[in-house]
Order: sequence, then structure tokens, then C-alpha cells
Amino acid sequence: MPTTLITNIASLVTNDPSKGDGSPLGLLTNAAVVLDGDTIAWVGPAAKAPAADETHDAAGRAAIPGFVDSHSHLVFAGDRTQEFNARMSGRAYSAGGIRTTVAATRAATDAELEANLTHYLAEALRQGTTTFETKSGYGLNTQDEARALRIAARHTDEVTFLGAHIVSPDYAEDPAAYVDLVTGPMLDACAPHARWVDVFCEKGAFDGDQARAILTAGKAKGLHPRIHANQLSYGPGVQLAVELDAASADHCTHLTDADVDALANGNTVATLLPGAEFSTRAEWPDARRLLDAGATVALSTDCNPGSSFTSSVPFCIALAVRDMGMTPDEAIWSATAGGAAALRRTDIGVIREGARADLALLAAPSHVHLAYRPGVPLVSEVWRRGARVAG
Repeated sequence: MPTTLITNIASLVTNDPSKGDGSPLGLLTNAAVVLDGDTIAWVGPAAKAPAADETHDAAGRAAIPGFVDSHSHLVFAGDRTQEFNARMSGRAYSAGGIRTTVAATRAATDAELEANLTHYLAEALRQGTTTFETKSGYGLNTQDEARALRIAARHTDEVTFLGAHIVSPDYAEDPAAYVDLVTGPMLDACAPHARWVDVFCEKGAFDGDQARAILTAGKAKGLHPRIHANQLSYGPGVQLAVELDAASADHCTHLTDADVDALANGNTVATLLPGAEFSTRAEWPDARRLLDAGATVALSTDCNPGSSFTSSVPFCIALAVRDMGMTPDEAIWSATAGGAAALRRTDIGVIREGARADLALLAAPSHVHLAYRPGVPLVSEVWRRGARVAG
């Protein structure tokens, strides 16, 4: 591929503190970036940019790393409009709605599931998401969990086995037997197609002992843990995540001081998913409390058909700034470098030499506009692996 110079960037978020203003965002003004194939070859002031085979004029727009959406559920079929409508009319959210999607997903063909997946991936890409994680969890039997992961793996390396989303309806009267299935034959069939193992540790899903057994079995098969933790109530999920060195504890809405301290002193990222609180009228996670304690925070969409049906990271940034106590700088970092940390990646979520050439140009002079102008489609161009893929 030819080298490409993207120049005339009004402000560039690098997430490299050695650049620009020395802040966590490493903000550069009047900047330029050189792409060489699928990697970034040079970053710096536009006036000092080296020559390249091709030049692309950013026309005074801001540039940011591509968003890293480290939590989504995109292999599914069906629609839960009626459930959402009822909930917005006063009915509280519970984990039971997942069963509706399970039935629709089992009935769908592979082609239907893949078409649905690619539709939402394209939607996310247009909004600046260049890396995404996605999970199984709507099959809840060995055959359908494995096929969900096979389909997902054709589109991302960040694939998560979530057979432990809820207890399968087939085992409603025998949860222990379902845990045995998840940690045995289902795991054997799914592990070759996944990088991660996840569990919904919550009342109505899996308790702490069950979650520990599932994550430990996954680790033994070479999968690294992540966990849905402390979304609907206080519970053992966060402590278990830190104990097992999970890459992320996701949701983190109901936290004790001990939970916050554990996240601040461990390697587990607190991934916050404000789309879920927005869509369920639930209590907002307290991002300010986590950040002030020194925890690493990621922001992701939790895109799923039941409790957070949005693929828009910019929307989640606006919610985090408005309702979760984050500054615009903290929110953009959490949606890029924070998401990368939640996937234990250093090659994405950052614009620096040697990183993957993923970036978005905004129809605005600053990244702050993502929160300042909520709901406006500000992502005007997307570059992924060095190629212009949107805009």
C-alpha cells in the first residue's frame, strides 16, 4: 500500500502523553499523521511532516483514535421492541428478557445471524468504531453457542464465550447441571473459536461460586476472563474479577468502597456501559468515584437487543459526561485507550508510531464536540488498518 499523509488536522488526540501537551490525551494542534500500510509511521506537527505517496487534507477537522468497543452482544436474531416499550411505560428491567432473544437466535439460520452482525458492525464503523469485542450468549446450548462464536470470529479477533449469560431455559429446574454443561462439553466446543470467557454474575443469573467455576474452567482452556459484574445489585463480581485477573469487570454500577479499592489496585479495567442505564432508567455508574480512586475506566456500548440497543460510542460519551461525572477528555480516553486496556491491547486506541492505523476525523475542531453536540453525527471519515472505510 502507498504511504498516506493526513495533514491539516486542527487537533489530534493521540493518547500518547509524550506527544503534544503532555496530558493523557497527548493533544497535538496543527498536526499530521503518516500511514504506512496498516500501521502509523509518523505523528507530529503538520509543518514537520515527511513526504508521502499520497496526501489527504483533514481540512481543519479534529482527529481521534478509532473507538474501541470492548463490550457488545451482536450475534442475535429477533426484536424486543415490545419489552422496551413496556419498560419505558413503567416495568422494571430483569434478566429474564434474554430468553426472548435466545428463542429467536436458535431459530435463525447462520446467514441470518451473520447478516444481522454485519449490519450492526457497519453501523458502528460509520460512527467511528474500528475495534469491537462481541459475545455469544443467545444460544445457551452447545450447538448454538459454538456457531455464534464461529460467525463472530469471521469479523473480529475479540470473541467472547458467554454461555453463562443466564441459565438456559432448558435447565431452568437444574442450574447446577447447566453449569456442568457450560464448563464441560459447551466449553470444549466453544474455546477454539474464542479469546475470552465471560459470565453474568448477578441475581437471576449466576452466583459467585458458579461464576468462579465457569471462569476458572475457561482459564484452564486458555480463555482469559471478563465478567458482567455488579450491574443490578451489589455482589461478588468485581472482587472475583480482580482475584482472577479478569481483563475487565463490566457495568460496575453498584460498588462498595472495597470494590473500588480492588479495581484501583488491580489490573482489571472497570468498563462502564451507560447505554444500559439509559435504556433501563437505572442508576448511573459513578465514574467520578472510580477515576478519583485511580481505577482504569473504559466506556463501551453494550450493544444488545434488550437493554442497550445502541452501536454509538459518541452517544455513550455524551451520557458519561452528562450523567456519570466524566470530563470530555476522560470520556474520549476511556472510549479509545480505555477500551484497548479492557482488551489488553496496546496497538489500538492510540495514535503513535507502530500502532494500528485506526482513526476517525470529526466534523468539528475538537474532540470535546462529541459531548458538546450530543446526537449529531460528527464522525465524518473513518480509517481502519490504513484504509479509508467510511466518509
